Amino acid sequence: MEPARRRLSPKRRDMHLPMVEISTGFSLTEALALLSRTPATLSALLRGLPDMWVRRNEGTDTWSAFDIVGHLIVGERTDWMPRLRIILEKGEARQFDPFDRLAQFEESQGKTLDQLLDDFARLRRENLAALQTLNLQHEDWTRRGKHPSLGLVTLSELVATWAVHDLTHLHQLSRVMAHQYRNAVGPWSVYLGVLQCAS
Repeated sequence: MEPARRRLSPKRRDMHLPMVEISTGFSLTEALALLSRTPATLSALLRGLPDMWVRRNEGTDTWSAFDIVGHLIVGERTDWMPRLRIILEKGEARQFDPFDRLAQFEESQGKTLDQLLDDFARLRRENLAALQTLNLQHEDWTRRGKHPSLGLVTLSELVATWAVHDLTHLHQLSRVMAHQYRNAVGPWSVYLGVLQCAS
């Protein structure tokens, strides 16, 4: 016979929250350390490069480095902090607005890459300052919101995704740029993992 489960008092249940949070591997300090570096990383890699590196893509329905930076800007304006505020203010009662993953193709028209890099750096700086100003407490990170396709998500998952989203597009960026020399490297392509990544 299975032993009866102990019923924890509300106070004892609260004591177990830190373990739930720690088990996810999320740390705001660590996330901020990465998020704060992405603008400088992009600027160091892309600023001043010939168009061959920043305007070419991998073929039909793929993105260039220019497009990727534009996409990150859209995320800063319409995704991360707006959704974070929805969780804090409305919780699960209000579903997130859908995110337009292709908005950059219209919004980036007529701009230079340098303008996009500057815009991204400014927006990221403002968003991280706003995030830190909220002075979120441990219990806030388990608060939940409603994603239009994923369902319920937590605040910590949102911010962790923000950080990994940066890494996803840095990975994509290196793949797109490497693609431009896929033939130039000749037989060495078999040793270059970035050329083997699926787009």
